[in-house]
Amino acid sequence: MSIQFGPPVHICQNDAMATPTTRRPRRADALSRERIVEAAIEILDRNGEQALTVRALTSHLSTGRGAIYYHVSGMDDLLAAAADGVIRAATEQAAGDGDPNSAIRSLSLGIFDAIDAHPWVGSQLAREPLQPAVLRIWKSIGVQLQDLGVVGSPASDAGAALANYIFGSAAQFAAGARRTRNRAERQRYLDALAAAWTEQDADQVVREAASELRDHDDRHQFLAGVDIFLTGIATRAK
Repeated sequence: MSIQFGPPVHICQNDAMATPTTRRPRRADALSRERIVEAAIEILDRNGEQALTVRALTSHLSTGRGAIYYHVSGMDDLLAAAADGVIRAATEQAAGDGDPNSAIRSLSLGIFDAIDAHPWVGSQLAREPLQPAVLRIWKSIGVQLQDLGVVGSPASDAGAALANYIFGSAAQFAAGARRTRNRAERQRYLDALAAAWTEQDADQVVREAASELRDHDDRHQFLAGVDIFLTGIATRAK
């Protein structure tokens, strides 16, 4: 069979520009909600919340907007799913501890360490109470309090106090983590904060607090607060 060639066709410069010669390669495997959440966490960890956009996701996953929105309803949904993905590991690890007090300590430290590794999670937890990660933490605390024999109103009060401490500390720690990305920056930040405190108030109580502030360990201090809550819970349960 012969191939017939027609007369040459002139292509104007605008037509040539309108037809791109290269296309972005599309992914060969099926996209899932889990993979989108994983990609979101990678972007959030690397560049923060401001970098998480649909455009960044489509580029990261080599896919289109439609594929993203097929699996997630929007950025709020995606941020909540990403935070829940990070928090799930901490709660599941704590659930395997047989002693309720140890489990609560493990849960609290797991959340602290998760926020240390993913600072954006702290602000996300404080943003919206009706999200899976928040419910997951509340339930994990409630289960352990029940195992301690704390039920009814005392359990509700203790759970709320401990959860609010975790969420508040998490948000504060996340804010500090954004300012200080390494040990040297952290020390400069603490020194400046301590100096500002003593300049504003010369009271001995403030000076002592400022002195402790310079050398304190965030993780140790956070766990000390959890232990105070556990001591109070045990006292009220008697």
